[in-house]
Amino acid sequence: LPISICNLPESTVQFLYPSRFVESDRFNETAISVIDGIPAGYDQCARIAQYIRETIRYEPGEGDFGISAWEVSQRSHAVCRDMAHLGIALCRALTIPARMVVGYLENLHPMDMHAWFEAYVGGRWYTFDPTQQDLSGARVVVAYGRDAADVSLFTQFGKYVPLRHMQVNIERAINPG
Repeated sequence: LPISICNLPESTVQFLYPSRFVESDRFNETAISVIDGIPAGYDQCARIAQYIRETIRYEPGEGDFGISAWEVSQRSHAVCRDMAHLGIALCRALTIPARMVVGYLENLHPMDMHAWFEAYVGGRWYTFDPTQQDLSGARVVVAYGRDAADVSLFTQFGKYVPLRHMQVNIERAINPG
C-alpha cells in the first residue's frame, strides 16, 4: 500500500519533485489514465513500466543528448535513460517517490551502461525497468539520482568532443608494508 507523504522517510521526499529531465508536473492526467483500475502501490508502478514497454520501442544507442520525459512521451522510440525518465515522471505524478538508477545489467546486448528506475512503495525501493520484461538478470548499481543529470558518469565542459574509445584498466594495489 502507498505511504502517506507525511509518513515518508525524509530521504525519499526529494524523489517526489519535478527535476531537470523529469517534468512530473506535466503528467498528472496521463499517469491517472495509465493506472486506471490498478491497485495502489507496486502494481501501479509495474503497470507504468508495462505501459512504457507497450508504447515506446527500446532502441539502444539511438539516444539524443538532454531529452526530457515530456519529449520521450511524444516519441515512438527511446533509449533506457529516456524510458526511465518517463517512468519516474509517471510515478512522481502519482506522488510515488521514484529515482534514476544507472549501472550494468547482466546479459544486456549490446553491453553498455544501463538505466532503470526504482519506486518507493510499501516502505522500500523496488526496481522497474521499462526496457526489460524479465527482471531476473543481476544488476550492478553505479549511481542513484533524481534524473540523468545527477548520475552522469561523464561531464564535459566547452566544445563537444565525441568519445570514440574508452579503455578501463584496473591496477592491482601493492601493499608496501
